[in-house]
Amino acid sequence: MKPVELKKDIYWVGIVDWNKRNFHGYSRSPLGTTYNNFLIKDEKTTLIDTVEREFLDELLCNLTQVLGKDGKIDYVVVNHLEPDHAGCLKEIVDRYHPEKIITSPMGEKSMKAHFHYTDWPVEVVPTGSEISIGKHTLQFIETRMLHWPDSMLTYVPEAKIAFSNDAFGQNWATSERFADEVDRPTLEKRMAEYYANIVLPYSPVVQKTLASLAEMELDIDMLCPDHGLLFRGEDVIFATDKYMEFARQEPKNKAVLVYDTMWHSTEKLAKAIATGLVEEGVSVRLMDVKHNHHSEVMTEVFEAAAVLVGSPTHNNGILPGMANMLTYMKGLRPQNKIGAAFGSFGWSGECVKQLTQWLKDMNFEIVDPASVKVKHIPTHETYSDCFELGRTVGRAIKAKIGG
Repeated sequence: MKPVELKKDIYWVGIVDWNKRNFHGYSRSPLGTTYNNFLIKDEKTTLIDTVEREFLDELLCNLTQVLGKDGKIDYVVVNHLEPDHAGCLKEIVDRYHPEKIITSPMGEKSMKAHFHYTDWPVEVVPTGSEISIGKHTLQFIETRMLHWPDSMLTYVPEAKIAFSNDAFGQNWATSERFADEVDRPTLEKRMAEYYANIVLPYSPVVQKTLASLAEMELDIDMLCPDHGLLFRGEDVIFATDKYMEFARQEPKNKAVLVYDTMWHSTEKLAKAIATGLVEEGVSVRLMDVKHNHHSEVMTEVFEAAAVLVGSPTHNNGILPGMANMLTYMKGLRPQNKIGAAFGSFGWSGECVKQLTQWLKDMNFEIVDPASVKVKHIPTHETYSDCFELGRTVGRAIKAKIGG
């Protein structure tokens, strides 16, 4: 993609990665991602972030189109040190010899650990710092744990533009650059997916950071994350409001049944429980971990009021696929969830007890009765118990969301 002038003398010089399929451990098939980075032409021409190392040649081509063959970069702002943002930093430093490499206090520590430099001209900018580059001023705000300790936002008041790095991003490879040029429901889904699989553990920090930014009363009419579409005009408020909504984790009238199954008995239990949930007017998603990537499951779990987990007993425990899913879920720390467990067994039945403990360890609200389990093949009585468990969870959901 060619560079795009966002505002006078401010350019998108990023990369569209159409083939990205795994991003930070979650599946991105088939929508890819973008690595957005930006160039400001001024008395001190400034590059904000870079891209993944494999796209160095494309980045250099974009920079040359804006700067010319012999153009120079005076300053480099490093908002975040992960390789998808700083992957080309060493090559940019070697090629352009910038006067300053600007980063946050935590960014300096991370930069040393990544690049082991000895003589780079690094300037550390804690929150409140600002640097003039000519017609434009760069103001720096640390956004720690959105989603790394070194994360930083760079604001240009003269252009009313904020470069927010990972915050407000989505993984979506598009030829369009702005959110108002694409389908809105798909955009919201991509934002929720990114939040659920990347930012979710830091939701309390998101709320505090957004409140702090509101107090600063920054005049922003363009918000530029480092992944996905950029927001302009009224969409800036849309993006910040959506993030606050995500951070509050307010549950919807929805239940997700996540399970693994060996000979289909556990799967049959899941379907019977789902029937009881539907009877109570709850929207239901059944997700077999063999056929749904853990990131897809987590995106559904994110907005659900209840999560019911199932597995047969396997070697006195649960199936590895379920253990993988629960480990991933626990790390993302979803809040405000109702939980229940179900499963089948042959000669020992530890699975349901272990599944319930997983839910308790994640601070889920466990319903009573909390589980159903069956030896070998479900009977009519078992299905009746499953149906009632679904209804019990459904009533708990309605009580929780005020339905």
